[in-house]
Amino acid sequence: MAISRSAHVLVVGGGIAGIACAVRLSEAGVRVTLLETRKKLGGRATSFDDVRSGETLDNCQHVVLGCCTNYLDLLERLGVADQIRWTREQYWIEEGGRTSVVKPATLPPMPAPLHFSWSFLRAKFLTLSEASAIGRCCIAMLRVDRRRETDRTFATFLRQHGQSDRAIRRFWEPVIVSACNLSCDRVAASSAIHVFQEGFLANARAADVGVSKVPLVRLYERVAPLLARTGGAVELGAGIANVNARSVRATDGRAWHADAVVCATPVERVVRLIDDETRRTDPRFADLDRFTHSPILGVHLRFDRGVMSDLPHCVLVERGVQWLFRKSDDGSSVHAVISAADAWLDLSEGEIGDRVTRDLHACLPASRSAQLISARAVKEKLATFAPTPGLDALRPNPTGPSGIVLAGDYTATGWPATMEGAARSGYAAAASLLNHSTPDRVIDSPGVGVLPGLAVSPLARALGLRTLG
Repeated sequence: MAISRSAHVLVVGGGIAGIACAVRLSEAGVRVTLLETRKKLGGRATSFDDVRSGETLDNCQHVVLGCCTNYLDLLERLGVADQIRWTREQYWIEEGGRTSVVKPATLPPMPAPLHFSWSFLRAKFLTLSEASAIGRCCIAMLRVDRRRETDRTFATFLRQHGQSDRAIRRFWEPVIVSACNLSCDRVAASSAIHVFQEGFLANARAADVGVSKVPLVRLYERVAPLLARTGGAVELGAGIANVNARSVRATDGRAWHADAVVCATPVERVVRLIDDETRRTDPRFADLDRFTHSPILGVHLRFDRGVMSDLPHCVLVERGVQWLFRKSDDGSSVHAVISAADAWLDLSEGEIGDRVTRDLHACLPASRSAQLISARAVKEKLATFAPTPGLDALRPNPTGPSGIVLAGDYTATGWPATMEGAARSGYAAAASLLNHSTPDRVIDSPGVGVLPGLAVSPLARALGLRTLG
């Protein structure tokens, strides 16, 4: 459907996808009402006020990579791109404290996909034969069309390309569990290959690690003023009961009517908001209840002294905790991330704190004299959809017969469940309203749409890489 410049659009869901869609529509002159059930924006990438400590804590540590061109563009539009702190180094730490620093070569600089090769070959957590085998697998991945790898697991792909169980545990598993929130033996090979093609092999800056300097919720403070410029608004605390192509009904009986509706809620909520008739007549909704989820556990730790004051973040090799992030200058506040956290969900907060502390002490021996003051665990049971084999075929397009526009990281973005995937879906939803090719369209905004990924280096292209993002 096409919308006029005086149109009113309802965007249901104030996560990254909904924010991205609302911002792009508003910039085109459209009046947007952004409806969010919670009392804050950000969805799963937000913060909460911890009543115990009085601090504003993120639900979980969210990381942006250099390859996340659309999410970074959204931050630019919101005027908060300067709130991201960047590092190029990755610190991999084994039990006992032995540390390997993986970083792009700078003297002399090397082009992708060779930019990590020197530090990778020197990495102590892998044998030379393991590092060489991983390098050969990455070169093979350059020539893979990931669209043909949707129906098998990444573990199957890795073993076909000569990867040992130890190399999978020490290297492939931490990367993929962190990026896709599933283990190598569960995740679709297409999703995992995407991570390496876009995030490691295409461009020397693709794997740069960015972390917000401020609580995530503060990144969205300018959304409401931006929407207000075109007569729009943000409505928080709006519990939604039903969505159709032209109206939204709240659980308290309120109703909003508009020229178009974008449903930007997580996939499990879409299923509950759409009526049976819509599900029967619009094939996009037929398989949404087949999506499953994978949990993430974020743990905020506070010690009586610094435990990682010299590191911004680190990967723990072959431990239950995949990542640690320094959250205070002196390193006494640390955030631990456990992705694909199914085995942790039944643990008490005390048990979680003990287990995380054991992993931290094992890999950072100097921390063993520090005393744990507090541990705040945040369990996200439905953190991400699970990109298992066969799922790509079920991911819906933004538009369909019902007229409801869909946005969300679960849609057909080609990306795993990430902030970048969510931003891409929001931009695609906005473009579907602004640039839809119909005889009576009024707004024609050719600059609105999904931004391309980082440029593929000439060497990576010569070796066969053709990214799809």
